[in-house]
Amino acid sequence: MNRYDRKVWTLAACFSALAGYVDAVGFLYLDGFFVSFMSGNSTRLAVGLSEHLPDAAIAGGLILSFVIGVILGSLCRRLVGGAWQGAVMYLVAAILTLAALFAQANANLFSAVLLAMAMGAENAIFEHDGEVQIGLTYMTGTLVKFGQRLLSALMGDDRCGWLPYGLLWLGLMVGAILGAISFRLIGHQAIWGAVATALLLAFWLQHVRIALTPKGREFPR
Repeated sequence: MNRYDRKVWTLAACFSALAGYVDAVGFLYLDGFFVSFMSGNSTRLAVGLSEHLPDAAIAGGLILSFVIGVILGSLCRRLVGGAWQGAVMYLVAAILTLAALFAQANANLFSAVLLAMAMGAENAIFEHDGEVQIGLTYMTGTLVKFGQRLLSALMGDDRCGWLPYGLLWLGLMVGAILGAISFRLIGHQAIWGAVATALLLAFWLQHVRIALTPKGREFPR
């Protein structure tokens, strides 16, 4: 299990909030498909293959785009070198900008595919030794660890071991709530809020020195 210091907790929660925001906007935009939660899309793909092929095509396309985003994020990380953290988030912001522009042109599926690609790329932020150490766009493993660490705390072990897992989940939830509210208020224009957030996070990573390599308190894989 990898370890991170406390400064990373809040940072990871912010990235998770961005993922929650984008996923909520995409979910409402696509009427029930996900742009960051690929387990849900995998289920939609399986059900669609047996009941409704157009749904399977949408789910499959989103999954493929997410994987391409993961590849692009990891490639950016390897090519840029020392400044890769900010560069990955600028890449995410650029993809989100394209998604917002396609949405304004009413090209809904193209926009959604780009949203999924951006969320795949975001996961490269906490990549280490070729593995994603902190999953920003999915919470099942995080909640499992949260429950395990909460039990340990209740039994007298590390009393704060559950905290980083809870923060990560809370970040996703807060972001999703804000995304849903924004979409209800301004529709697909809400994507621009994700663009602005990604740019702020990119600027933060570029100008504030925070070690994203494992050390300190353990964090979810």
